[in-house]
Amino acid sequence: MSLRATVLTLLAMLAFAGNSILCRLALKETAIDPASFTGLRLLSGALTLWFMVRLAKGDSVGKGNWISAFALFAYAAAFSLAYVQLSAATGALLLFGAVQTSMIGYSVARGERLSAMQWLGLALAIGGLIILLLPGLSAPPLDAALAMLGAGVAWGVYSLRGRGAGDATRVTAGNFIRALPFALLLSLFSWQSATLDSMGIIYALASGALASGVGYALWYAALPLLATSAAASVQLTVPVITAIGGIVLINEPLTTALVVASVTILCGIALVVMNNKKTP
Repeated sequence: MSLRATVLTLLAMLAFAGNSILCRLALKETAIDPASFTGLRLLSGALTLWFMVRLAKGDSVGKGNWISAFALFAYAAAFSLAYVQLSAATGALLLFGAVQTSMIGYSVARGERLSAMQWLGLALAIGGLIILLLPGLSAPPLDAALAMLGAGVAWGVYSLRGRGAGDATRVTAGNFIRALPFALLLSLFSWQSATLDSMGIIYALASGALASGVGYALWYAALPLLATSAAASVQLTVPVITAIGGIVLINEPLTTALVVASVTILCGIALVVMNNKKTP
């Protein structure tokens, strides 16, 4: 891997982990509500991506579609709702597990044949999610966990729909812009419970502009420089980076259940993606 690819990939993974940390910080430490956080995140992400596209291309934002935009909105809304109760690490692990499992499941449903090692990996990943959700002192609240799993499925749908859609940054910009009316409807629906404060707004804007907008642009710049297996496996670092950030920045505990579930899920997904001979 070249130095440029390494730097771009590292910055992108830090940005993706930053989304979980910023959202958890905002909803735990400030007064902002999930709907307001979602709206500000999507708005700042849309503006950042629009500016990047205009700066690079000098013309209109271009493609995107309403179904993908709704999947993007559903991911962002469920993500924010879940982080009212989940720790940064638990949320990232549930999200990542759901994204990868749903995408693998879709491929199997479409007729892709998995090797024995890939079936073992898929079983491990699902088993890890079950371990994380088993009732006990360290189990996350079920409603929040289900919301994050839903966010992961929505992001899996968004990712699958984005395959072969053209200029990824341009398409993402178009989808962020199309997601704004959905965010506005959510804000109008929940306006009676809306609360804002300065730090919450700053976290939301940073999540949208830096961790989302700039993060996606960095990732799309890195992707052409990476082998398919490397692009898939490097994403395994995101829950790990998030867990470290949660411990250092938010003083979150590292439980035995989380460690066991993390190792099981990440090793399982690694078995699937590293034994994938077919480029998606």
